Amino acid sequence: MTKGMHWLLGLLGVGALCGAYGYGWERHQLEVVSLSITLPDWPQVLKGVRLVHFSDTHLGPYWGLEQLQRVVDVINREKPDLICFTGDLVDESTRLLSAAVPMLRGLQAPLGKFAVLGNHDWRYGQQDVIHQALVDADFQVLDNRHVRTEYKGAGLYVAGVDDVLHGTPDVQAALAGIAPGEPVILLVHEPDFADVAARHHVHLQLSGHSHGGQVRLPLIGHVLTPPLGQKYVSGLMQAGERKMPVYTSRGLGTTILPVRFLCRPEVTVLTLV
Repeated sequence: MTKGMHWLLGLLGVGALCGAYGYGWERHQLEVVSLSITLPDWPQVLKGVRLVHFSDTHLGPYWGLEQLQRVVDVINREKPDLICFTGDLVDESTRLLSAAVPMLRGLQAPLGKFAVLGNHDWRYGQQDVIHQALVDADFQVLDNRHVRTEYKGAGLYVAGVDDVLHGTPDVQAALAGIAPGEPVILLVHEPDFADVAARHHVHLQLSGHSHGGQVRLPLIGHVLTPPLGQKYVSGLMQAGERKMPVYTSRGLGTTILPVRFLCRPEVTVLTLV
């Protein structure tokens, strides 16, 4: 056997091991990411609001009801003030929705539970079914609108837009009627919408969609990301001249290939200061 053949077999072996690790181990290793975010002009009375952000469950053959119940339990243990979900509840099929709704209804947050739909929720023409499932689970689905909630007597606005790729996103409609200076959190499935959101009165954008790349390589980082998930790929970044904070979750499930590598699934606990 030639030296080149040895190298080829070695590379194939490493690739197989990495694939087995990504499929059998890492995609199941949920990480709770906790961090404080400093928001310019954030009202003092709202300092310390605790928000849980989760995204991209992709309910289907590779991420199911057992995993969802685990996430619900993890979130409830954190005792958040509010909960935000940024889309892609399902991957392709809605067959798990009826069982998922009672689990999602079990999520507890005194200031409310809020959601937007993602591109997979729209892709197969099932957006109305998924919208209703989230409503049945006591989520406020923010389709180009906002909801005012209160923390220690002070108003806090949570706004959201339709999926950018397949819906009709309208950030002006989502923010209509909110007075300048009021605290606003915007939910958008696709993170690169931050370049648009940053031109409006938004304190923080929360997104998913990119899965953090799902597969990341040492020294290289993410290998492939979807449209509108290529600029703000993972974690906390800033957008626009105002340097608006945007947090992109790595999400929970997977799509295309049921593999994660150096990119664990996450639930995010954000303390706003």
